[in-house]
Amino acid sequence: MVKVYRTSFDLLRSSFQKEDAIDVFQMDVGHISVTNVKLWSRKSRHRRPPQIPEHQPFVICLTGFYSCQWGWQQHRTVKPGHWCCKKRECSFFAILTLALSFWFIFLSLWGGTKNDYHNFDVYSYMNTGYWFHWSIFLLVLAVFSFSYLLFLLILAVCLLCENQQLYLHWCHKTMTIFALFLSIIGLITITLFWKGQWYTFYLSFQISAPFLHMAAILTMILLSWPVAIHFFQMKNRVLQILIFGPYLFILLFLLFIPLGMTSPCIREKGTLGPKPGLIGHRGAPMVAPENTEMSFVKTIDYGADGLETDVTISFDGVPFLMHDKTLKRTTNIKTLFPTIRNKKASFFSWPALQLLNAGQWFFKRRPFPNMPLLSEADEKWAKNQKIYKFSDFLSLADKANKVVIFDLYRPPLNHPYRDTFLNRTLDVLKNESGIKANLVLWLMDSGRTYVQSVAPGFQHTTSSLEPIEDLQKRNIVKLNLDYRRMATVDIRKYAEANITTNLWVVSEPWLYSLAWCYGAKSVTTNAVHALGNISQPFFFLTPKEYRTMWIVTDSLALLFIFLIFGFHW
Repeated sequence: MVKVYRTSFDLLRSSFQKEDAIDVFQMDVGHISVTNVKLWSRKSRHRRPPQIPEHQPFVICLTGFYSCQWGWQQHRTVKPGHWCCKKRECSFFAILTLALSFWFIFLSLWGGTKNDYHNFDVYSYMNTGYWFHWSIFLLVLAVFSFSYLLFLLILAVCLLCENQQLYLHWCHKTMTIFALFLSIIGLITITLFWKGQWYTFYLSFQISAPFLHMAAILTMILLSWPVAIHFFQMKNRVLQILIFGPYLFILLFLLFIPLGMTSPCIREKGTLGPKPGLIGHRGAPMVAPENTEMSFVKTIDYGADGLETDVTISFDGVPFLMHDKTLKRTTNIKTLFPTIRNKKASFFSWPALQLLNAGQWFFKRRPFPNMPLLSEADEKWAKNQKIYKFSDFLSLADKANKVVIFDLYRPPLNHPYRDTFLNRTLDVLKNESGIKANLVLWLMDSGRTYVQSVAPGFQHTTSSLEPIEDLQKRNIVKLNLDYRRMATVDIRKYAEANITTNLWVVSEPWLYSLAWCYGAKSVTTNAVHALGNISQPFFFLTPKEYRTMWIVTDSLALLFIFLIFGFHW
């Protein structure tokens, strides 16, 4: 009987425990009595429900993406006066911020070098023998990495705004460390092997700095919300300084940095100067195969002021147009002469060169990623292009009254014209082509004195940056400079001495706008078809417009930041 009573008691007790209602039990030996049973315990009456934020689904989504924890019971709210996360998580948040900063630098650097993507792809082809747009691949990789890290950082900031502790999932931590390592390797590689692109990076900031300043100020306004929340929740003065100090320093730096910013495109409208002329770099290589008749005809049709090319001497003494040392990239020599495809172009005779096709490669490799579409007639014309003879090129330029500038390559050892290539070239210029002397921009420094004596009408040009007095003594009338040097040369000062400046190779509209603001006379470009349509420099501002933009931006920023801090006070 006692066993039955005890069994009944156990069932009753278990049912009450499920309802959280048992308060006191009293038992006698051989007889069981239940007294003082209450359906609601004092403990349950005073229990508080869990604190749930107003935006519970939003917080669950944030935590799910950031920490891969999708259940509400897994969320941890920051207690007032406590730090937002553990030391280890703070370290990974710093690594995330650092990785994002490095990828921003790499993306800005690589995005700014779009002007030179073709050179990078050609360099890769020459070393690998395989054509691929590695420049675009690296750009996509940079955009993806930056977007991924930015997404994680935005999630972290939103979680801080909701007073949630940060816990980055191990998968995100691994990807963040890998991204940081990859960005460092990329920046070091560019510095070691292509350090000239840092000058392009500097030039891009010269033209976009006023607008990047506005974006940075807007970012500081958005960050003021989580900073204000955690600043006023902290009871420890040291922690408050750690939160507010860096924010205040960066904010003051951004507010006053315009005092030290200069840009050639911030100037009065009357001081801008004329639009730079266009010289087709190997013709119009985005719309036709480079260094071919079609390429130069298209350049003339687009209204360019001049033509640029590269001259090589064949084995039998015929100057022809070819940039590379070999014929692999721009002809079908692999198909026609596979056994001698690595032979230098200057060791081929002119009859052999005439057998090659110089247009079909253009459609197989598509050398530029943003090439315009061709009509059916132009496509057929391009596919039938041949290697272009130098004398024919000069006759075309003379007929269209266009200036010509060219790089003349000395033949290699054991070439019959290695020592007489200069005389052979001058003979073509003076006798075979009939081009007017004033249309020739003579670039080669070697033998310049001799050239001036036999062809006094040429416009002598140099790539060597020398004092004005020295250039005038040598009868130099034009500088032909790498565009990366435009910020280091007082172009307008040289122009006052009647020494104009041509910059090469400028194909991006923003870079062309910067060259215009610096006062360049002309630019050598791959994009004659695009730059000819620009009527005013991009990002051009008068000093008054810039001051107004700066003052209004800073004033609104201070107003919103004070309002946000006042709201959380």
